Amino acid sequence: MAKPRAAATREVATRKSKPGFSILVLSGPNLERLGRREPHIYGRVTLGEIHASLAEHAALRGAAVDCRQSNHEGTLVDWINAAKDSGFDGILLNAGALTHTSYALHDSLKGAELPAVEVHVSNPDARESFRHVSCIAAAVRARVAGFGPRSYAVALDGLLGLLDEPGAARKVPARRRPRATRSTA
Repeated sequence: MAKPRAAATREVATRKSKPGFSILVLSGPNLERLGRREPHIYGRVTLGEIHASLAEHAALRGAAVDCRQSNHEGTLVDWINAAKDSGFDGILLNAGALTHTSYALHDSLKGAELPAVEVHVSNPDARESFRHVSCIAAAVRARVAGFGPRSYAVALDGLLGLLDEPGAARKVPARRRPRATRSTA
């Protein structure tokens, strides 16, 4: 029996050794199967192990992570849309196969007003041709791929580096900066 949408996996791995940035880490469809699914491509490390390691790595950097996984596009969109109001400073997103199909994730990332980094365990550009297109790439600041489970830590380091730039903590990249007046539509 399939789990209802509201029962999306939410794994919280938060450690805050000192005040710092709070990062929302999202993983999309099928990533809860890491460690079992195609280990010749993704390895044998589970998503839970990646999240635990990332929380330790973040704590060493004085940051905190909130790691979540869902197989449902709408749940990921909801989490991205609520990220800024929930106090997050940035987003790491491994959208899985939704990377190649989801304009909804693209639009929510553009509207999030937070810096985001796209992350992948494998290198999509070295795989099947349909994986060579990222619908979310234009809405993120950077893309990290191909370092196996370490991709998450590399992406976190990059995002924290962006946030450490003077005046960058809540800064939206110039190409996506909202206009001074907003419509209420």
